[in-house]
Amino acid sequence: MAAIKILATAFCLLASGAAFADDPLPRAKPEDVGLSTERLARIGATLKSDIDAGRIPGAVIAIARHGKLVALDAYGWRDKTAGVAMTTDTIFNIASMTKPMTAVGALMLYEQGNILIDDPLSKYFPKFADMRVAARDGGGPTAETVPANRQITIQDLMRHTSGLIYGGRGNTLVHKMYPGGSVDAARDYDGAAFLDKLASLPLLYQPATVWDYGFGLDVLGLAIESITKQRLGQYLQTNLFAPLGMSDTGFSVSAEKAARYAKPLPEDPINGKPQTRAPELTQPLKFDCGGGCAASTASDYLRFAMMLMNGGRSGEARLLGRKTVDYMLSDQLGPNIKNLVGNADPTRADYGFGLGLAIRTTPGVVRMMGSVGQFSWPGASGTDWWVDSKEELAVVYLSAAPGPIRWHYRQKINALVYQAIID
Repeated sequence: MAAIKILATAFCLLASGAAFADDPLPRAKPEDVGLSTERLARIGATLKSDIDAGRIPGAVIAIARHGKLVALDAYGWRDKTAGVAMTTDTIFNIASMTKPMTAVGALMLYEQGNILIDDPLSKYFPKFADMRVAARDGGGPTAETVPANRQITIQDLMRHTSGLIYGGRGNTLVHKMYPGGSVDAARDYDGAAFLDKLASLPLLYQPATVWDYGFGLDVLGLAIESITKQRLGQYLQTNLFAPLGMSDTGFSVSAEKAARYAKPLPEDPINGKPQTRAPELTQPLKFDCGGGCAASTASDYLRFAMMLMNGGRSGEARLLGRKTVDYMLSDQLGPNIKNLVGNADPTRADYGFGLGLAIRTTPGVVRMMGSVGQFSWPGASGTDWWVDSKEELAVVYLSAAPGPIRWHYRQKINALVYQAIID
């Protein structure tokens, strides 16, 4: 009987991630890095209550401070319908958390002199040289078009000022012409056909005038492919994922890893609409969409977040130069660009935007706690992460909760983490 208890305890430790075999950072007690164990426990209590109430299937959260891991915890269900418990190595669709990784991939090419921030997109895809823009009648777009005032640049792709918008984020005539989003595009088009489709459509706005969510990072990923002659996933695997030890991150989920792939609840807990895993990465996509088609784990993505916090370094390896990271994490919008970040995600309303991610530019006004310079960009699949360099704090929160409830948890987890700081 004692042996059985020992084996059971060992199994529980492995399932909970307490075996520490694949921790992304050295462990520390919360109090050793200025956090309260008692206050951190509120995260687990809250998530367990909400999971029991059927609001989310489960979640994994990783928290690091001062370079030490203080939490890597799993709650609830990886697949509630099948009764499979969540584990810390669960793989999640990370949706738009793909975008910052694609931006880093492009910045690596920038450092090698293979791409410039103000390069016109037409340098890589000439069909974008003479884009047209929807004319406006009383402020709204019409079927009439006018020539673009200038060409789309690589910077426009990275900061969502290209005018290449997601069709699923509006009801105008122009929105109805576009694919709904990154996943729709990768499901319905190969890379060449996708580019042909976008190049044939009017832009919603003149380039560099309005931040509006769209296909910039997907197109950037295809530009990376054009330069490197590799699929985006292959390029990022060699240059980003492997050097960081992100062994469970990519644009597909293999048969060997499929059992670790999280599923959402069958129905949205708020509106009752059916929910499925999208994209379904056990099946091949037509192209590696750099705007939203990767999967990852909390440990893997924490490695990526820490690399950015550390100015491009991971241990002895340097993936980006410090000033390149500073540039990426600086607000790229300025006073002459209309900021609609809050339309894409209300929890990031009033943030600025860098290259591939949001940048906090004010201590107040915004809807969540944090420091000026905090950077992040969440995923529509129910995932979130942020880095607060002033506090030396990095957080990754992953849940298969793709409906509107995701905005609730972005604010809730933010509050629960920050309230635990006691130094």
